[in-house]
Amino acid sequence: QGTILPAPNFNPVMDAQLLGGALQGISCEKDVLIEILTQRCNSQRLMIAEAYRDMYGRDLTTDLKENLSHHFKEVMVGLMYPPAFYDAHELWHALKGVDTEEKCLIDILASRSNMEIFQMKEAYLMQYNTDLQQDIDSETSGHFRDTLMNLAQGTRMEGYADPSTAAQDAMILWEACQQKTGEHKNMLQMILCNRSHQQLWMVFQEFQNISGQDIVDAITECYDGYFQELLVAIVLCIRDKPSYFAYRLYNAIHDFGFHNKTVIRILIARSEIDLMNIRQRYKERYGKSLFHDIKHFASGHYESALLAICAGDTEDY
Repeated sequence: QGTILPAPNFNPVMDAQLLGGALQGISCEKDVLIEILTQRCNSQRLMIAEAYRDMYGRDLTTDLKENLSHHFKEVMVGLMYPPAFYDAHELWHALKGVDTEEKCLIDILASRSNMEIFQMKEAYLMQYNTDLQQDIDSETSGHFRDTLMNLAQGTRMEGYADPSTAAQDAMILWEACQQKTGEHKNMLQMILCNRSHQQLWMVFQEFQNISGQDIVDAITECYDGYFQELLVAIVLCIRDKPSYFAYRLYNAIHDFGFHNKTVIRILIARSEIDLMNIRQRYKERYGKSLFHDIKHFASGHYESALLAICAGDTEDY
């Protein structure tokens, strides 16, 4: 359900040649860059980069960095990372930037599978020669840190569901929302980070039966800060990941006066996974299409690149 698919009749050598021409000329031909890099899947882009190196003896990503600027550069360079390395790159900047970007940590760690987390940790170590969990430990704090650390282990059970323990788990969650002690917070995050998706679906249903309240409302009422945001993100991602990302994009576009980093990160990271579904949820929930909102807030080649990744919106245009 991605918007970017492998290009048919793909010729990496020809693409590399076109990119070389676009980058080496007197003025950089940005339309050519958009035309090629947003219309090839990630593995094809990596083959283009290889052909480019053979042809010019230069690194394509470095040339993009040197020739482009601002948000347009972030999009084009972001497209050149393999997915696990892109996640690692975003986490590194979120942890090591001037201010810790908690929302970026939440978006990535609450939504990735065990395998994606494992690959991202490997990529993080290769790219930055440091351990992701150590960096989370040193740059965040409290129960927010503990929950991130738990997610970063990538040890969620898979495919397993046991109806007999769902009611017990729901009871523990309900108590955790009443008592709010450190021990209860630990139990809460342990269940949300380690039970399988199938199991948690049953737990959330049982929670509703016991408390007469939706788990998201209960968490929002009882807790605050980034700990609360992270727990809610985990629940929302388990229920419907595309809806979660539609919600995050809407907030990034409307609540923060277009938070570029978030928009770029989500569009690139989900472009080959579920961006079609995200677009659909966005339209259903907010009335306007994602395409429309990007068009309204971005401009120039940056806008063109984002819209190319978003890949149009047939109902409206």
